[in-house]
Amino acid sequence: MNNSDTAWVLVATALVLLMTPALGFFYGGLVRRKNALNTMMMSVCALGFVGLGWALVGYSLAFGRGNAWIGDLSMTLLRGVGLETHGTIPHLLFFAFQGTFAIITAALISGAIVERMRFGPYLAFLTLWGLFVYAPIAHWVWGGGWLARLGALDFAGGTVVHVNAAAAALVVALLLRPRKDYARRAILPHNVPFTLLGAGLLWFGWFGFNGGSALAANGIATLAFVNTMLAPIATLVVWTLLDLSRTGRATAVGAATAIVVGLVAVTPAAGFVSPISAILLGAVAAAPSYFALLWRAGTRVDDSLDVVAAHGVGGTVGALLTGVLAQKSWNGVADGLLFGNPRQLAIQAAAVLGTIAFSAAGTFAIVKVLGLAGPVRATARDEGLGLDVTQHGEEAYSRGEGAILVLHEASAPRGLPVAAATFVETGAGSP
Repeated sequence: MNNSDTAWVLVATALVLLMTPALGFFYGGLVRRKNALNTMMMSVCALGFVGLGWALVGYSLAFGRGNAWIGDLSMTLLRGVGLETHGTIPHLLFFAFQGTFAIITAALISGAIVERMRFGPYLAFLTLWGLFVYAPIAHWVWGGGWLARLGALDFAGGTVVHVNAAAAALVVALLLRPRKDYARRAILPHNVPFTLLGAGLLWFGWFGFNGGSALAANGIATLAFVNTMLAPIATLVVWTLLDLSRTGRATAVGAATAIVVGLVAVTPAAGFVSPISAILLGAVAAAPSYFALLWRAGTRVDDSLDVVAAHGVGGTVGALLTGVLAQKSWNGVADGLLFGNPRQLAIQAAAVLGTIAFSAAGTFAIVKVLGLAGPVRATARDEGLGLDVTQHGEEAYSRGEGAILVLHEASAPRGLPVAAATFVETGAGSP
């Protein structure tokens, strides 16, 4: 056991855990104020429900011996997961570090379904998805499964995290159908500073996400750390120039999105490419995601916060470019297309396609099963009032100086307008 490696991975684990509430701020600022708390809770509650599933069963399914497709149940309830070494760090720490990845991957999906999914079914979906979709794909790549045996390169989660979450997000968005106001009225972000704060915290946490994936305080961690700084810098520059050339304005939401796209794209490559290649990768990744976002906005696909454009397209570009730009001289693992190994690009493409197919099919099955148990989509009335009050019984922003009393729907007096029956203000100011 190496104390320096252990210390670094302890810090990295904390950084990655921070990314989930940071995602809550990023997403929460992009929705309407009546749904701000619900959107943030979608991220915060992933900490509990996905985290518990990971501890009880998920870790074993991902990292148990098993077969090429899924791990076994040998480490269920953390049997055999203690302070013995796993590489140069305690096994228990490796479990915790990987658990933070499972949590944020599931939370990413919420960006495609905000403002319209009932919270109870959402929690059930998170738990089941973490066990039956995320864990098997993590096993494929990091647990010795078929993609690992094929030689797929995914340093910190291009396929396992981002492509996986984006495929699931698209399926759920299509099954839930668009919000009732989608394409009928402007749906504007209620707090762009929240989104910028979330992007900054995500970038901060991402140093642990990528740098910690070396599982040691060594040169590879340094390479991944520096590449995590450089790639989003390049994406931000290119994205801003695209904004200026297209509209003459550089938006704050665009800048925040660019940072995330750059981070997503460099994730699979972080420990396999040179710093200059990371800059190139970040610059190239900007355009596909930028134009995918513009294209999606003109369709009836209500991927509310563009999970597919940012994480799906960005993750796919990053995974494929890893197969182009990887250099054995930097990591000792494999070269990419530009360095004499065209087969690596084909392997990366197979990893992306396999991940999309399994994630989409598994997500479809989970949502359909949940639909048999009860309604998954919020009612039109709940959407109109906002999910903060209807799903949580509270508001992000109080109205006036008095307390808000949230009444149960059934207690509304006959003839009283819906809004008045739901919100009764007891202090000064207008209701």
